Amino acid sequence: MTDIKTASLDDIKAMIARGEVLPPRKDAPEYDLPEGFWEKAVVQAPLVKSTISMRIDPDILEFFKSQGAGHLTRMHAVLRAYVDAQKAKQKR
Repeated sequence: MTDIKTASLDDIKAMIARGEVLPPRKDAPEYDLPEGFWEKAVVQAPLVKSTISMRIDPDILEFFKSQGAGHLTRMHAVLRAYVDAQKAKQKR
């Protein structure tokens, strides 16, 4: 099952007019895409994440929470970086 939806340019303009689409952040980076980028682009469904229960040392949890909202996302990013580094090391 996927939540990917398609919309025409007219659909997007209507969503903007109704206030359903937020403008980009003022500090958002801009990227120049190479010629033909969208002709070669392939839609990929996002990975489905697993829900788990995990025991964490209190100081580790407090460290991530002290950085503000999104502590679980940051913890996931640390785990992702570790896994990617280990996989890269195994390929060498």
